[in-house]
Amino acid sequence: MREHDIIAWDGTKIRTWQAPGEGTPVLLCPGVGSGPESWPSLTDRGGLLSWYMRGTMGSDRPVDERNISLDDHVSDAIAVLDEAGIERCVVMGWSMGVTIAAELALRHPERVAGLLLVAGAPGDSFDAMLPLVPKSARRFVGLAGTRLLQQAGPVLDKVLHRVPVTDATTFLLRHSGVIKPSSDPTAVGQAVSRFLQHDWRWYFTLALALGETPRQDLAPIVCPVTLLAGRDDVLATTESMSGPVAALPQARLRVLPCSHYLPLEAPEVVSAELDLLLDRVRSVDFATSEKLTSGSRPRT
Repeated sequence: MREHDIIAWDGTKIRTWQAPGEGTPVLLCPGVGSGPESWPSLTDRGGLLSWYMRGTMGSDRPVDERNISLDDHVSDAIAVLDEAGIERCVVMGWSMGVTIAAELALRHPERVAGLLLVAGAPGDSFDAMLPLVPKSARRFVGLAGTRLLQQAGPVLDKVLHRVPVTDATTFLLRHSGVIKPSSDPTAVGQAVSRFLQHDWRWYFTLALALGETPRQDLAPIVCPVTLLAGRDDVLATTESMSGPVAALPQARLRVLPCSHYLPLEAPEVVSAELDLLLDRVRSVDFATSEKLTSGSRPRT
């Protein structure tokens, strides 16, 4: 993985990463605190690029720690594209990264050729989680739980930073219901090893700031959209994902027997759906160019 640093609008150092090799550019808007290890089927795919969220995995915290809003994440995404010289590409998002990807398409439609949204609702993340909790209470329970975890951050640091990631712990994790056994144990081990080392108070601070974004109105989006939802996802229900895109003319929804960690549990499906989306984008672009060309021809 090639990594290098760029400077965001407020002077914050943001670490970006890019898969080696040539390929069609695809921008990944990350989930909170996630890295390339979460995408085992895509990290050898040339053209994939992303960044680490502010204050995580090599990216600096902003001097003004309020600069972790949706505006800041979208600005970071644009900075990644600009630094790579990419004018327009397919954009992916996972978990709360779906909110960033959707907002990028809403604010900068000329930069987004297609959207692949994985296991995440477009905004209002706390209302989208906990399907077994009555809908009227989901936002309250999700927010309250996240705030408690934020306050418990120093205790979580002392515990989780010392957890050894072995075959045994990976096995237990994959059979605990958090991540499904269909995931590859090596990929899970690699993802968990870095994930456990977060500053957990900061991690939940990021989650609170981004998760309280109101539900986004996706009606203006006209590019091809694919949604991959986990049937057993407790952090983003299928309903919360499908509702906002139901009326979009080019939306495709696929529900898989997965949890929130769908990219680790069904990596081949993610790769295949990305290929299909790229084909759809090329078809739309070709049809649009043909229409423009035929419309400019002189009448005889």
